[in-house]
Amino acid sequence: MRPLTTLILGGYGNFGARIGRALAGDAGTAQRMTLLVAGRDAARAQALAQTFGPAARGVALDHQAPGLADTLRQWEVGLVIHTAGPFQAQGYGVALAAAEAGAHYIDLADGRRFVCDFPQAVGAQFTAAQRTAITGASTVPALSSAVVDHLCAGWQTIDSIDICIAPAQRAPRGHATLAAVLSYCGQPLQVWQDGRWQPRRGWASPAPVRFQRLRPRRGALCDIPDLEIFPHHYQARDRVFFRAALEVGLAQHAFAALAALRQWGLLPRPERLAGLLHRTGGVLDGLGTPLGGMVVRVAGTDVEGQQRRRAWHIAADHDHGPEIPCMAAVLLARQLATGQPLPTGAHTSTSLLPLQSFAPEFAKWGMVTDIVEE
Repeated sequence: MRPLTTLILGGYGNFGARIGRALAGDAGTAQRMTLLVAGRDAARAQALAQTFGPAARGVALDHQAPGLADTLRQWEVGLVIHTAGPFQAQGYGVALAAAEAGAHYIDLADGRRFVCDFPQAVGAQFTAAQRTAITGASTVPALSSAVVDHLCAGWQTIDSIDICIAPAQRAPRGHATLAAVLSYCGQPLQVWQDGRWQPRRGWASPAPVRFQRLRPRRGALCDIPDLEIFPHHYQARDRVFFRAALEVGLAQHAFAALAALRQWGLLPRPERLAGLLHRTGGVLDGLGTPLGGMVVRVAGTDVEGQQRRRAWHIAADHDHGPEIPCMAAVLLARQLATGQPLPTGAHTSTSLLPLQSFAPEFAKWGMVTDIVEE
């Protein structure tokens, strides 16, 4: 079987480097895959690729430049992994170029419109090319849906789904990630609550959230694809909510203040502060720890007609939390490299991976999970 040439776009970024390292470090995958670490800076790309071994090389590539499909064909790329966010303001040029070049495509997008509109926008092209395109292969909705599927297996109804991520203050932060979350800070977001769609403002009004192995935090609403996908996919009767809970309360209040400034019309483009916050965010690291995590809470009626409330928790120590958003893309890339079938056409990552497929990745980084009956 010919090795799968895999191009990681944003390959030396916060998530791209982790994905490349994971794929190069797995002996079974490394034998079946050639890695291209791609970014605008050829020197940085090549420096990282050298650490991956002889089956990797760095290449200079601007994904916004014309002729991307021709370049992918020239390099005989069989899979594009797109990690160069933020995706909130991107179109589908990279995906369409991959389809034109006859390559599979996976991205780590968390932009609500980008992910939710993706199957309709590029589905015909990938179906015609007989290739697979998967968007949102990250914590949401790939891992979040795997958890809900596991917790609610066989249930008659699902009433509510509440998710909260809790990053460690000292974990590496990417400029693109900050730009993404700031883009909807203070914006009215449509949320399924009390059985109907209602507007709620992003990052405003933090509320208490409990974790199994982390101290309680206050979490605020984030705009992610799950808010739109899950109410229909799971027929959730009452509520689907997603929060982010920063470890240092001062940082959480700062985001709430930015949300208020935007609501009052005093800060129309908070995402322009991403560079400043990225450079100065480390001043609060002394108040935090290397421990982060996530919780998924569900409520509904089980197979026997009994009311149930369950929660799945994960705790990631030693600043390993940023590995979690990379796991779904790594798992899917391994499937393609080993010839395991994935659905042709364009799809969100919702319910594509079972929760047990993540278990070896959690164990590799010493992450601990709990399922709690509440």
